[in-house]
Amino acid sequence: MTTIQVFDPALCCSTGVCGVEVDQQLVGFSADVDWAKQNGAIIERFNLAQQPMAFAENSVVKAFLERSGADALPLILVDGEVALAGRYPNRTELARWTDIAGSAEKPASGCCSGSSCC
Repeated sequence: MTTIQVFDPALCCSTGVCGVEVDQQLVGFSADVDWAKQNGAIIERFNLAQQPMAFAENSVVKAFLERSGADALPLILVDGEVALAGRYPNRTELARWTDIAGSAEKPASGCCSGSSCC
């Protein structure tokens, strides 16, 4: 089974979806993570502010931070290899990495089911 590890920048809580001014990207990503987990995905998240040892003990993450710095987070590992850095993956990427069928995204052409354009 594929494992996705998300190394978040320092956030106020485990998901970053807290406080008065919530980042909408984090809201969307949290919803996508919940969706993927409900469909069987294994996703682990590590917050730099709350779990710094997870960053220090992972050689891939440690090397990334030494090279790029914490401003380059988030870092996404799929089965221990860098898959994405600097932004959160979307639902389509999560589905592809975990082989979840039916990502519930709009088709790449921009057509929606039931419209006259398809």
